[in-house]
Amino acid sequence: MYEPNRHNRPTSRAPALITSAIVLAVVLVAGYFGWQHFNPRPAPVPAVEPLAQLPEASAVPLTPVAPSIQHPLDPPAPEAAGGPAPLPALADADQWVGEQLNDLLTRKNVLAFLQLDGFVRRAVATVDNLARQQAPARVWPVQPTPKRFTVQRGSDGVDTIHPDNSQRYTPLVLMIEAVDTARAVALYRRLYPLFQQAYEELGFPGRYFNDRLVEVLDHLIATPVPTTPLAVKLVEVKGEVPSTRPWVRYEFADPALESLSAGRKVLLRVGPEHQQRLQAKLRDFRQRIAKP
Repeated sequence: MYEPNRHNRPTSRAPALITSAIVLAVVLVAGYFGWQHFNPRPAPVPAVEPLAQLPEASAVPLTPVAPSIQHPLDPPAPEAAGGPAPLPALADADQWVGEQLNDLLTRKNVLAFLQLDGFVRRAVATVDNLARQQAPARVWPVQPTPKRFTVQRGSDGVDTIHPDNSQRYTPLVLMIEAVDTARAVALYRRLYPLFQQAYEELGFPGRYFNDRLVEVLDHLIATPVPTTPLAVKLVEVKGEVPSTRPWVRYEFADPALESLSAGRKVLLRVGPEHQQRLQAKLRDFRQRIAKP
């Protein structure tokens, strides 16, 4: 089992969450935009392996124990008369999965956006966390977004997310939109046994990962698009040591927004235009992996 980076403080590099053209893209998305990048209260790091622990209560109701499968996934199309080649073991899958992602996304994009060590486990954990309060950066399957989170102060003294802040996410959004969704879904089906195994290892034996993925997609797709700039505020830091990185200490001024899931808050932060474009890709992906 891989050892993810346990450094979990917010950094000057923004959130990362939601590459949806794939689970490897929904997952990317999940990881790429899901982080609460300006939350100064990171989740405590448990003493146990992060991906082996039972997650906290979900904001999206989980399917009951021993559920029937709600959204069965079609098997992959045969690659040849002899059928598809066997998958590698989950513990040994990183190189093989990386090769498949290179083929789908290009090597350049994989190097720019993804973390390939333990990718399947990272992807599963991040997808599951998107509907929760925390989506810890230590298990992202993607690299943090570069540059700092920025705000602007109005004449009324209220800080809001700066309109230019959304430009930080433009390269990722363009990459996601360019992914062939049909090919992404085909790869997801091909890799599905690995995702299912990782999900059961995460603490959900007997539950079906594709059902959870559809739940989380519905949760993200239903996130309302803001019509006005979103107010934020600096969280007070007590102590004698001054803060040298104030850009990591912002949270939503509206308690109702600040209490949203990690995934929904990330969608709000990327800006209305990017949010709608990402949600459109999520809808396309969902239609191909869920029952009508």
